[in-house]
Parts: sequence; C-alpha cells; structure tokens
Amino acid sequence: MVHPNELITRVPLTKSCGPFGNGVDQVVRRWFNRNLGLWRSHRRFDFSDGSTVSMDTMLRIESFEDPLKGDSCYRFRWWPVRKDTPFSQDSPYATTGTMEAYLIGHQLYRSRGYFCGSPTRSHIRQVDEQEVVFESHYMEWDILEHIRLVDDARYRARSIYSWQNSTLTLVEVHHEVREDPAADEAAQAATSRDGAGS
Repeated sequence: MVHPNELITRVPLTKSCGPFGNGVDQVVRRWFNRNLGLWRSHRRFDFSDGSTVSMDTMLRIESFEDPLKGDSCYRFRWWPVRKDTPFSQDSPYATTGTMEAYLIGHQLYRSRGYFCGSPTRSHIRQVDEQEVVFESHYMEWDILEHIRLVDDARYRARSIYSWQNSTLTLVEVHHEVREDPAADEAAQAATSRDGAGS
C-alpha cells in the first residue's frame, strides 16, 4: 500500500518579511479572514469499517490579536446543533470545543489537534484565491484537509482524510453554509438552554 505521504505534495515553506519570524503570507491571511463568522456545518463521516454517520455542527471563527503571536490569530468554536450526537463521550472526535490558531508564514499552529488535546502544526498550500490545503502530522496520524470557499464565501466545502498508522481510517465531507448574526444569537441561546437543562 502506498503511504499517504507519497501521495501528498509537500508544502514549500516560503519566507516573507514581517515582525514575527517568517511573517504571514498576505494571500493566505486574506483567505483566513474571509472565513470569519458563523457557519452551519453538515458533516458526513465515513469510517474504515464501512460505517457512516452524519451530524450538523455550528462553527464560529473569530480573529483576535496576541502581542506574542501577532495579529493573525484565530479562534474556532464548535458545538452540535442537536444535543444527541452519534459520537459517544469517550470518542476521540470532539463534538464540542475551542481551538486557537495562528499563522506564521505558510504554517498554521493550532492549540489542539483533531484527535488529541496537544498543540499541532499544519503546513499550508494555497491552491488559488478560494482554496487552501492543510497537511498535518502528529502522533500516529497523517491528516489532509481541503477547504474551498464557494459563491463569494457564502459556502465552504471541506474534505478531510485521516490516516492512522498509514491506514485511511476516516473520510469527512463537510458542507458549510454561512449564517447571519440573528442566527448566531439564536444558536448561542439554544446552546445555553441545552446546557441549563443537562
């Protein structure tokens, strides 16, 4: 079997000027800023054992500044639309959580990984003005993620491939629709109600 790394084009680590080491590629930074806001994510998970599950998740992406990390910092918060999710509490897939990330050159540093709570680093490849590819390696995982903005960033198409010990274990397809501020407030209120009743 071909190892996933042999199928992936390695991302060149380009250097650009800036106060924070390699600096931030302006095209990549502009792409990230177009993702800010609230999204409703329709997610499908295909596992290597043939099982498939689907769920809807709310995803909120915000920017913030950190004096130590620069002004290309982002916070991702996600929570399920429905309280009863197809994943158990001991599942490695977190259905609710917060992650902070920041850009340095063509690398994204995250406060946690997909399947672990430890910080991770992803290499970034810009396909064009609309699409970015992330390549991550940590512990026994190799993860390849494509995100494409569609129709002036009204939609996001995400495909995520996760290999565990060189075996393709999980394939995810996310269709994400941008929500408006009123929907944002309603989603937050619903989450608060669910939390109060649990």
